[in-house]
Amino acid sequence: MTTTPARRNRSAYDDLVLAELRRSGALSRAELSRRTGLPKTTLFSIVAGLLEGGVLVEQSADDTAGRGRGRPATRVVLNPSAGLYAGFDIGRNRMRLVIVNTSHEVVASGMHDLPSAVRADIVAPAAADLLRRTADEAAVAPSTLTAIGAGLVGLVGVEWKPEEIEALRTCMAEEFGVPVVLGNNSRAEALAEATWGAGRSVEDLVYVRWSTGIGGGLVVSGRAVTGAHGRASEIGHVSVDPSGKPCHCGGRGCLEGVAGGAALLEQCARQGLALADLDALIAAVRNLSPTAARVVSTAADRLGRVLAGTAAQLDPSRIVVGGELAQLGSLVLDPIRQAISRLTLPRAAERVDVVQADLGVNAAALGAVTLLLRDEPTST
Repeated sequence: MTTTPARRNRSAYDDLVLAELRRSGALSRAELSRRTGLPKTTLFSIVAGLLEGGVLVEQSADDTAGRGRGRPATRVVLNPSAGLYAGFDIGRNRMRLVIVNTSHEVVASGMHDLPSAVRADIVAPAAADLLRRTADEAAVAPSTLTAIGAGLVGLVGVEWKPEEIEALRTCMAEEFGVPVVLGNNSRAEALAEATWGAGRSVEDLVYVRWSTGIGGGLVVSGRAVTGAHGRASEIGHVSVDPSGKPCHCGGRGCLEGVAGGAALLEQCARQGLALADLDALIAAVRNLSPTAARVVSTAADRLGRVLAGTAAQLDPSRIVVGGELAQLGSLVLDPIRQAISRLTLPRAAERVDVVQADLGVNAAALGAVTLLLRDEPTST
């Protein structure tokens, strides 16, 4: 049977609608029309056909409650039974997992501590075991997986050698028989916040992951920026003291070395306050420990100084701060805002929102799923 131009167009329109829903999750028909550029009459016809075929389903919009009279607004979303995606956040000492359906709903999650996060021979079997255990507990069949994404901590050539990345990809792909996409976990978090979280309403944002180390991600015009060598947004490796101590990246006096979580624990210890981990540091700040509060506030100011330069160069709509230390809210966000206000063009500071991330501890694992759904660049 000959394929007519009308049929080809219809198929292309179907693909356009499905790709946008895959990226963004549930959307109203009006939002879909705006994002795809399709006229409303065409869009409505496409959606009707996909609903009839069971490819899409309708759901009530979250914000329709209390609108009063009239037909409740609805959104359309990919049929959640169409497949599952697994997303891993592989950190320095902990691995997190989410299993997400095509409607962007988390159906299962899990966590596993790692003795070391930078060796493929440790990470690969641990990831496979965590995925099987989590799927079993949630009564999810691994055979229904469509693809696996993983966000990896650190830099290629430093924490991860290229051959280790390929070994990890190959091992997981062979274990589950599905495509595996790997990327940097901080940039994955940036995508997750841009897709579902604190950055969803803007097109241009800077994301900072403030944890044991400091990472980042840039989203420009709605897409992740990785740079020519896959190392864009490595804000933790901006030198704040060229004569400072050596960093594992090969530089000196990096921001991560003075303001990362590991550095803050060391600073507290030198001032007589021994803390076991970041959770203990956060608790100490909340309990009004003068030492902990001073150390964290100074680090927030240093982070803000670096972000001021980033904001001046990129002019983002929003700066989103995630990671464990972002849990302190205004205690860290205010010093960051004040540093940006001091050090950028006066009117530029007024236009940059500095906000806490929305997605919590599973942000990077969700971000690994967005690497699959948004077809973003995946260089670590």
